[in-house]
Amino acid sequence: MDEELKCPVCGSLFKDPILLPCSHNVCLACARNIIVQTPEGETPPHSRASNSDYDYLDMDKMSMYSETDSGYGSYTPCLKSPNGVRVFPPTLVHRHCSITCPLCHRSVSLDERGLRGFPRNRLLEAIVSRYQQSRSANVKCQLCDRNPVDATVMCEQCDVFYCTPCQQRCHPSRGPLAKHRLVPPTQSPVAGGQQMPAATLRKQGTCADHDTVNFSMYCVNCKTPVCMKCLEGGKHGSHDVKPLVAMWKQHKCQLSQALNGVSDKAKDAKEFLVQLKNMLQQIQENGVEFEACLVAQCDALIEALTRQKAKLLTKVTKEREYKLKVVRDQITHCTIKLRQTTGMMEYCLEVIKENDPSGFLQISDALIKRVTSSQDQWVKGALEPKVGPEFDLTLNTDPLLQTIIQLDFVQSKDIQETPLLKQMHAGGLKDTESSGVESATVPPAPLLQLEKCCTRNNSATLAWRVSVSPSNPIEGYVLELDDGNGGQYREVYVGKETVCTVDGLHFNSSYNARVKAYNSTGVGPYSKTVVLKTSDVAWFTFDPASAHRDIVLTNENQTVSCNSYDDRVVLGTAAFSKGVHYWELIVDRYDNHPDPAFGVARINTMKDMMLGKDDKAWAMYVDNNRSWFMHNNSHTNRAEGGISKGATVGILLDLNKHTVTFFINKQQHGPVAFENLEGVFMPAVSINRNVQVTLLTGMEVPKNFKQQ
Repeated sequence: MDEELKCPVCGSLFKDPILLPCSHNVCLACARNIIVQTPEGETPPHSRASNSDYDYLDMDKMSMYSETDSGYGSYTPCLKSPNGVRVFPPTLVHRHCSITCPLCHRSVSLDERGLRGFPRNRLLEAIVSRYQQSRSANVKCQLCDRNPVDATVMCEQCDVFYCTPCQQRCHPSRGPLAKHRLVPPTQSPVAGGQQMPAATLRKQGTCADHDTVNFSMYCVNCKTPVCMKCLEGGKHGSHDVKPLVAMWKQHKCQLSQALNGVSDKAKDAKEFLVQLKNMLQQIQENGVEFEACLVAQCDALIEALTRQKAKLLTKVTKEREYKLKVVRDQITHCTIKLRQTTGMMEYCLEVIKENDPSGFLQISDALIKRVTSSQDQWVKGALEPKVGPEFDLTLNTDPLLQTIIQLDFVQSKDIQETPLLKQMHAGGLKDTESSGVESATVPPAPLLQLEKCCTRNNSATLAWRVSVSPSNPIEGYVLELDDGNGGQYREVYVGKETVCTVDGLHFNSSYNARVKAYNSTGVGPYSKTVVLKTSDVAWFTFDPASAHRDIVLTNENQTVSCNSYDDRVVLGTAAFSKGVHYWELIVDRYDNHPDPAFGVARINTMKDMMLGKDDKAWAMYVDNNRSWFMHNNSHTNRAEGGISKGATVGILLDLNKHTVTFFINKQQHGPVAFENLEGVFMPAVSINRNVQVTLLTGMEVPKNFKQQ
């Protein structure tokens, strides 16, 4: 109920709330701050059409006129309330003023009574008072690590109770937190810090036009309580009026009946939540069991492969031992013959040295025959190896590798059918792959043209052809890609073209692609699989299609500036869902100390507020001295060190660990593990007209990056 009791302007619990014509409430003091002066005699633009959106561009246009020329009031563009609602400086209430509801953005002109013309919501005051009393007992500090002590102060914007040390450490009185309102935890801020008596809050309301007269009737036409003087001569004299008490009981009855319907829905929602939580447990248990089965199946395959590997290694060992034995025997035989030949040669040389002719001739004939016989022993091939060093064993692993790559879960057709199978079943076609029946008339397997297949950034282009014309003409092709991790294939294209470009793939991933053809007879076999690897790093620009209309892109969409004093968001053209990515931004212009924000966001993040204000963006916003991390309008992890003209801001997105790390002039901030950082994200920036930045992409992760 907290949000129902907080003013949309100041973010604090309501104090003296007034009821606007649109049924929303604001504090009386806050209402004075958001009054806007309008030209004399001109109706506020948003009061002419109650359903039109509130556009601050109209306010920007007003500031272009001179106050002396047109009577337009000026305002301070950068002055904002703690929760992001624009707050204008206090101004004197003139005759021609209007006030705009900060929630529905409907404007209404003030009459001569000013804010006194709006009724005071005493019922809301009473509820706020009871709420404060219920929270005032024994409040403990919410930031103490151990043994929390009694809180001494509470921040109404942060909705956090602090003890004195924690407040000084985590909620300093300077910076953006200086505007937050701190109150004692047992003190109600409803009326200057003092508890207002219930009797005072619940006294009967008096008419805004007749201060001394209590409400006694209810105008059905205007849907508001009125007094008797309003009926006697006022604007409600001709309206349909009914007794106040009767309408009070009737509306209470209607509200109770409506609450009964909502209560039934809430009960159904609680039962549904119980069902979902039980499902979580079942999914967890089934997942563990299924993982165990999968591990057992894969282990069996690995064991079979290990046994086969042992057999193959045995064959290799036998072949190696055989070759080694042959070579060793040949070495031994050749060594013996070489030793004998060498000895004989040495003996012959000694014989030749002798000078006794008769003695030489006595042995020369026999010695010549011996040398000739020894020479004949070295026949052709005797000095050639009997075996080669190569192993005449060839292991063909391609079929097994292809089978392992295509190893996947089998899904029943009656549970999940691809669009092509639905078309085949509706037309009576036969899936030759599933039935195992080859038909002579089905198309042959297409041939992927590798010279035309390529990747660029995170896109892949594939081309194919059919070498043999089937008897029946081909009606189309089906291109399938896996998930980049060797997982299940999915259809990415069905049509007659033979060239297809697939965008939005993961960076630094290898995709397996295959294609098959089909005709009126059935579906042909798959082509061979081709592997395509996407870029290791991301190259991208700012996206003009998704940018706010105030954003200005130049330098081939690499440089961004803004025409508005308000923060506007622009996204990048790249989408990330896994991996680690890094990019930088150079601050080209930095005037008047604005607070630009840098980070990542989903495609549907709000484009007309600071990045990180909603739950679809994760960012760091920074001024000239400090920086903060922000998500879902909650800022944390304040760090010293700001930016100036020429500064460099780096963003490191790690979707494997679900963290974002920021670098300001190479000084690391983080990493920070944001909540719900899963899914698809785009680089994002929010700036106003005082900032201009230029994008740098295709960058590696900083070498000095520290995993904390």
